[in-house]
Amino acid sequence: MELGLKRDEVRLEVHTIEWQKEFHRVKQNIQKLTSIQENRIEHIGSTAIKDMVAKPILDLVVGVDDIKIVDKAIFQGLKEAGFFRLRVQRPNEIVLAKFTDESFEEKTHFIHLVEYNKDLWKNLIFFRDYLNSNGEAREQYKNLKMAFLKNNNGGINEYTKYKEQFVQGIYKKRKQMLD
Repeated sequence: MELGLKRDEVRLEVHTIEWQKEFHRVKQNIQKLTSIQENRIEHIGSTAIKDMVAKPILDLVVGVDDIKIVDKAIFQGLKEAGFFRLRVQRPNEIVLAKFTDESFEEKTHFIHLVEYNKDLWKNLIFFRDYLNSNGEAREQYKNLKMAFLKNNNGGINEYTKYKEQFVQGIYKKRKQMLD
């Protein structure tokens, strides 16, 4: 299993159990180097969805108490684990990435640092769990991703926008269940 995509590259790989093994390895390392509790580190994104084609980048969501005042020791531990904070600006989220080497050209992992058990955390976990338990939705998502590659030659931003309506539709299902 080789993880990694260059900046703005979009490539999909066939699902492999190795992604789950890599998640557990990285999770243990993060736990060893930070004070983050086990239940606050989850595998998300397409590499966490069975039989899903995925970009060969592992996504983790890490939950903190308050995104505005994250302990510097957490950032230091994540840096020791190979993760660097990106300049990406997203509401209620800090994004970190791990790279193949010091050229910082090819990302292999993302950490989405969010507030634990708040809406964004719950949406990311729900999306993963919903697709893992719903074969029809999983197939729709897989087909959507493949259609992008077949019909477009855009980069990562276009790819993300292309999937956005589907993703938001799944998030709405969680909200409907709460109403």
